[in-house]
Amino acid sequence: MNAFKKRIFLSGLGFIVLVGGGFIVARPDLYFSIKKNFTIFSEVFRMVSIDYVDEVDPGQLVHTAIDAMLGTLDPYTVLIDEQENQELNIIATGKYAGPGIEVGARGGKIVVIAPIEGYSAYRKGVKAGDVILSLNGLRAENLSIEEVENQLRGEPNTDVKLVVKRYGIEQPVTFELKRQEIVIHNVTYSGFVDPDSTIGYILIRRFAQNTASEVKQALIRLEKNGHLRGLILDLRNNPGGLLSEAVGTVDLFEPPGYEVVSTKGRNPENNSTYYTSTPALYAGNGLVVLQNNGSASASEIVAGALQDLDRAVIVGQRSFGKGLVQIVKPLAYNTALKLTTAKYYTPSGRCIQAINYTHDQDYGAEMVPDSLRKAFVTQNGRTVYDGMGIEPDIQIQPDKPGLLQIALLQQSQYFFFANRYTASHSEFVSQSVSDSLFSAFQNYLNEQHFHYQIPTQRYLSQLKTRLMTTDSALAVQPLDILDSLVVRHKEQAFAREAPEIRKELYLELVSRYQGQKGKIHAELSFDPYVLRAVKVLHNRDQYDRILAIKN
Repeated sequence: MNAFKKRIFLSGLGFIVLVGGGFIVARPDLYFSIKKNFTIFSEVFRMVSIDYVDEVDPGQLVHTAIDAMLGTLDPYTVLIDEQENQELNIIATGKYAGPGIEVGARGGKIVVIAPIEGYSAYRKGVKAGDVILSLNGLRAENLSIEEVENQLRGEPNTDVKLVVKRYGIEQPVTFELKRQEIVIHNVTYSGFVDPDSTIGYILIRRFAQNTASEVKQALIRLEKNGHLRGLILDLRNNPGGLLSEAVGTVDLFEPPGYEVVSTKGRNPENNSTYYTSTPALYAGNGLVVLQNNGSASASEIVAGALQDLDRAVIVGQRSFGKGLVQIVKPLAYNTALKLTTAKYYTPSGRCIQAINYTHDQDYGAEMVPDSLRKAFVTQNGRTVYDGMGIEPDIQIQPDKPGLLQIALLQQSQYFFFANRYTASHSEFVSQSVSDSLFSAFQNYLNEQHFHYQIPTQRYLSQLKTRLMTTDSALAVQPLDILDSLVVRHKEQAFAREAPEIRKELYLELVSRYQGQKGKIHAELSFDPYVLRAVKVLHNRDQYDRILAIKN
């Protein structure tokens, strides 16, 4: 047993002894303070509710007081209402009842992003791109995304009436759908990213119920269908979830007895240490974890453990930095309190929580002074630091989209063009966007009077307006010349940004004909994170050097 592993076992033993022989001593002054201040609060609340000059809502008063109190703590200690409680229940159980529709907002409308294969909406013919007009008799234009999702969900075997507008069909289309129990898939895609089927890829969207089991099944399929020599775990934009599922996922890559994560709080009852417990399903071969700024919580537990144990190379951007543990305490009237009770620590002993995390500080700041950060060592002796999430071994900074690309996405131009295209084309089998299709897209934008403004135009417009109200109107003419140059620069943006525009258009069309899995598969071939990961896995010498001791 190596020293790193032995130290972990001793740490675990010390924890067990502490809990077995310790007990919590309540401070009398703490309980007196609670009673005293609660008495004052209740008297103020009663007087305001009864005697204030204007009528007040007692419930609103209490909720305001609770929110203000919790607002002095961390951002994750919050009162959960009935609706949010249902969301937590979905995470805990991994299922809900609905007709099987993913919805979203596009161009100021609520639309169907995709029907879920195998469920009522898919079988009845609901299509991606359908614009929702009404739902159960309620006009969609008056509903938020959350309200639409609540209308879709309900008890199994109950009905949902959906009315949509479909491109190319003049009259609204009505669907009578049935709610079914829908199992949430946390692993939304798995496959190979190389033609020889040696580099596997698993996309984990969240760590809800059954995540570790789904990763295990994906690994088994990859082993069966190829010659797995390397694996990419994609945790980008994974917000986390259940700690137990994070531990279970790491368990697939390390033999029994290695620490994955520990939690430490004010009360000993919140202190725990979690270890791998079963033989590793995927051992020895290369492993890369992809992460970005949207990878948080349970995602960081997985990435941090695999980094500290020198089991995986981390590729991407710094993770979010959420190292706080919450428990959900049920309250009256189907509400609950989500309460931060501890911080979690990776095997090296570091807490990945961003140093600033209270409401009145710049939470998740990009840079933290080195003087506030502590150094720790991985199993092989590599130096890692706390205070800024999990920092990657290989940094990736993807290209930032231009203003034209941002405007096309914000205005959902790809989405609505795909609606038109699918209405008149039964298939799309191309591997890229042809010149003729690209021209058709540009013509479509002209028909839609597509327009966007860059900061220079906005500044020139404001300046001309000011000059026109003064005696300096003659100065406007040079500004008109500048404005025409800016317009020409914008027109040339289509040529400059054509590769990215073609890619986005291609992926939107692929999603319409091959679904979300087809879109993910198509995107992998030019994903800079994935391409870098494949390069590392194919170069074993580089992979080993990254995980070796750094002097």
